[in-house]
Amino acid sequence: MATSGVREDKYRTFLYGEGEKNTKWRYGSPPNYDDVNKLFEEGRTKVWPSGSLEEKVQNLVKTWEMEMFHKTCFDDHKSVDPKNYTFSLNGRKPVTLEEKRKLGGGYNTFLQTTLPEKFRAYNPAEETVDSAQVAFTTAFPRGFALEVLQVYSGPPVIVYKFRHWGYMEGPFKGHAATGEIVELYGMSIFEVDEHMKVVKVEFFIDRGELLGGLMKGATLDGSTAEAASTCPFLRGTG
Repeated sequence: MATSGVREDKYRTFLYGEGEKNTKWRYGSPPNYDDVNKLFEEGRTKVWPSGSLEEKVQNLVKTWEMEMFHKTCFDDHKSVDPKNYTFSLNGRKPVTLEEKRKLGGGYNTFLQTTLPEKFRAYNPAEETVDSAQVAFTTAFPRGFALEVLQVYSGPPVIVYKFRHWGYMEGPFKGHAATGEIVELYGMSIFEVDEHMKVVKVEFFIDRGELLGGLMKGATLDGSTAEAASTCPFLRGTG
């Protein structure tokens, strides 16, 4: 049977097709998740039944991550209600999409900290969304995969436990690659409206679990670290 020829992603919606023809992508075109999908399929600990609540939540979170990291125009975000959406980390004050952008967006949103600056191994206040993306995609050239481990409640208030992982096969902030797996576990709450649009997100994570795994490698000298961090390939998260 002939196929339509339209590219699709197995785990994410709102990425390809007619509905995305005018989408403003951060790096000019839709991200390619082939590598991180392979990492996910090889390393996941759960294989949820097709159509299950767990599978639906997992795909929703992957789609949400994709839009947050790669779509620059809020009106192009189809997994959320841009006008009512808020995000909070570890119980902090919720922020809107615009306020989230001012925090640096992307990885910086998840790595906010109250540590004094001299103790910040990674300082989100000094990073842009692009510099953060380069730092993490250099460290994780195959991506940073996501799986949902358990769903405690379904819509409209979705509560779930997740695992992120990747292999540190590139340097990070002056630290050499270790080749080891780096994992991050956490809890999250997604509140959706009657149209299944996300209106509220809360994450509870320990950023030290992620950063500690990225700073185990030997210290690189400045020239080596700078050269290694200029990777032009910005692969997927989740």
